[in-house]
Amino acid sequence: MYSLIFCGDDFLVINKSPGISVHKDNNEQPLVAKVAADIGDKQLYLVHRLDKMTSGLLLLARNQRAAATLSGLFANRNIEKFYLALSGKKPTKKQGAVIGDMVKSRRSAWKLTKGRSNPAMTQFFSVAGAPGQRLFLCKPRTGKTHQIRVALKSLGSAILGDDIYGGDPADRGYLHAYCLKFTLDGEQHTFTCPPEIGEAWPSIPDNWQAPWALTWPEASISGVGSKDKQ
Repeated sequence: MYSLIFCGDDFLVINKSPGISVHKDNNEQPLVAKVAADIGDKQLYLVHRLDKMTSGLLLLARNQRAAATLSGLFANRNIEKFYLALSGKKPTKKQGAVIGDMVKSRRSAWKLTKGRSNPAMTQFFSVAGAPGQRLFLCKPRTGKTHQIRVALKSLGSAILGDDIYGGDPADRGYLHAYCLKFTLDGEQHTFTCPPEIGEAWPSIPDNWQAPWALTWPEASISGVGSKDKQ
């Protein structure tokens, strides 16, 4: 279900397994309650979310003060997030930014539009993986539902195992929360966790080991880029 990456006084970080919901699902014990019970806390606070198919780093607060502070950091885009994704389809461009409004589509899916009223913004690099596959490193600058999944779908590169967005069949959904970087109470924290589950993951390029240090493709629009520019 998960492995513990870090446990401090105010927060902890886990590596969530793919296929596990952060909320109660199919009458199973909710993930957050399970982690709390395992470490002996009465309650933990969810300050951000991962899709059920997504594995990787999930940050949980251990008290209300930390929860409020960390939630504020996420809301103000002061936590850097980096994801790995794998597709069986070649993208229309190898690197750049995907920007646009997201609107509800069929069933539980979303779609990207050309509007810019409240846009999602995702920067990305990609490299060749196994024959016929493409590995992506993504930096979402906003926090919309299914944002990376929709962004890669818009590039013609739906994520492997993502049946909602037309990804090729696979043993899992190949999206992984790879890195978190933020400052809390004056102390900088960086957590990196390569994916451990999935037969198709290729090796991660050496220059992706510290994704925050990369020169990311330009991504700026009025009202979003000005606030997020680093």
